[in-house]
Amino acid sequence: MIQLLRAAKRPVLARDLAAALEVSVRTVYRDIASLQAMQIPILGEPGIGYVMRRGYDLPPVNFDVDEAEAVSVGLNMIARTGDPGLWRAARRASHKLHEVAPSTKKLVASSWGVQSIPAVDLSKLRQAIRHEYKAAIQYADVEGRETERTIWPLVLIYYVDNVLVVAWCELRQSIRHFRLDRVTRCRFLTDDFNGRGDALIAQWEATQKDDTVSTKDFGLSET
Repeated sequence: MIQLLRAAKRPVLARDLAAALEVSVRTVYRDIASLQAMQIPILGEPGIGYVMRRGYDLPPVNFDVDEAEAVSVGLNMIARTGDPGLWRAARRASHKLHEVAPSTKKLVASSWGVQSIPAVDLSKLRQAIRHEYKAAIQYADVEGRETERTIWPLVLIYYVDNVLVVAWCELRQSIRHFRLDRVTRCRFLTDDFNGRGDALIAQWEATQKDDTVSTKDFGLSET
């Protein structure tokens, strides 16, 4: 949001910010209020639009060449997730990176990976995770039997051929993993689980993460 306001030549309406960020107008109003409370110089009001006071910028992030190239490859590989909103954001970030590190244009990653998942809006699912909103899903098991679940989405896991959501399942009263290609219907609720997500994620990391997420250890120490 800060970058959009910095780049704008005139006041930007909340609905335009919401469209660009793929969130609701209510979320824009709430986030602007939060930024203003943090002394970010955003001026304006609903119905008129918002502007960023000149001279404000985000703190610089300096990458060396290897770090910039690693980030560039990672951004390109986001296309494999099957998440259109995340891919659009990655493309915007890639363009910014190319401007300051032209060599990153020479590294290309295949976009082959997860196909789109029509039953689940991944942008809204990521938003539900950020703001701790519940979701009602219809889920089919490996034998095709469907159940109705109310879940608290906590973490998304992107595999090369699928996407899983880690969630607290109210039906099973435990943390479960749901393959999104088995979700036949998804509805996001106004009910929330504010303040309880971090503890559940910590529980998942301590007990189940190693069974679902494996990462290579190259044996390199941080320098």
